[in-house]
Amino acid sequence: MDLRELTDIIIICVLALMSVTALAIVINRIFFMLRVDISSFKSIDELEKVLTRYMHILATIGANAPYVGLLGTVAGIMVTFSMISIDGTDVSGIMKGLSSALFATGLGLIVAIPSVFCYNMLLRGIKNKIVDWKVKYAKSKV
Repeated sequence: MDLRELTDIIIICVLALMSVTALAIVINRIFFMLRVDISSFKSIDELEKVLTRYMHILATIGANAPYVGLLGTVAGIMVTFSMISIDGTDVSGIMKGLSSALFATGLGLIVAIPSVFCYNMLLRGIKNKIVDWKVKYAKSKV
């Protein structure tokens, strides 16, 4: 296993971990939002705290996955150029290395785009629950 393959494996594993984490958070939050009883909360702050649990992690994944992919691309290109200087790699070897490096950026975007989309959709649901609580319970619980 050469350095290029090791770089690809590390980046793919990090992005896979980010993806699985994001998916788990999205599933958790959807099921929680479906069964939460807003009438059981005494204050809006308490409700918001419970509804927004783990959302910061989802936002962080969405914001940083492209950078992890870009890091893989930069590392892959650096390794490819290093191999060129050492071996005098031919054009097909260069293209294979660059293709492999760009694959990391694509994976980063594949993780980031759904994460940001789900974050925004969940955030909208959270805002709706908070508004529902304000409309139904704010006056009676003050």
